[in-house]
Amino acid sequence: MTGATPSPGRRRPRRHDPGRRDRLIDAALTVIAERGVARTTHREIARAADVPLGSMTYHFASLEEVLAEAFTRHADAVARVFDERLAAAADRDAAAEAVIALVSDDLLGSRRDFVLSVELYVAAARDPALRAVTQAWMARSRRALERHFDPATARELDALIEGLVLHSALSTDPMTPEQIRHAVHRFLR
Repeated sequence: MTGATPSPGRRRPRRHDPGRRDRLIDAALTVIAERGVARTTHREIARAADVPLGSMTYHFASLEEVLAEAFTRHADAVARVFDERLAAAADRDAAAEAVIALVSDDLLGSRRDFVLSVELYVAAARDPALRAVTQAWMARSRRALERHFDPATARELDALIEGLVLHSALSTDPMTPEQIRHAVHRFLR
C-alpha cells in the first residue's frame, strides 16, 4: 500500500539535507531582522527555514548557540566587505575614501544589515558570548584599518565609523554622503 506508514520496526529513511544547518543559521538572521532577538525562538527559526522544529535541537545545543553562530556569520560578512574595501586602497587617501564608501554605501546601504548589527550590539551588552562576537568583529575591522593607519588611529576611526552609522541610520535627518566625507577627513587631519 503506497503512502502507508512504515510497519513497526521499519523506520522511514532520513531525508538527506546537508545544507540544513546553514539554512537554519540564515533563517535565524531573517527572524532576528524581522522580529528582533527578544522575539526569536527555535520555533520561528524552524518555520522560517521550513524544517521540523526538532532540527533545531539536533543541530544546536541552545538558542544562544544559534544566535552566536548567526551573529558571527553576519559580522564575518560585514567584515569581509571592510577587508575588501581597505585591501583595494593603494594609499592613505584611498583608504579614507574606502572608509567613506563603507559608511555611505555598505553599512548604511542595507536596512537589514543595519538592524542585525544593532540587534547584535544590544544583545552583546547582556551576553558575554555575543560580546566575544563583537570583539572579534572590532579586532578584524581594526586590522583592516591598520593597513593604512596606526593602531590608535585605526581604533578611533573604527569608533567613528560605528558612530556615523548609528547616528545616520537612527536620525530623522541623516547625514549626507558629503557630511560623512567631511567628518572622516576632519578626523584624519
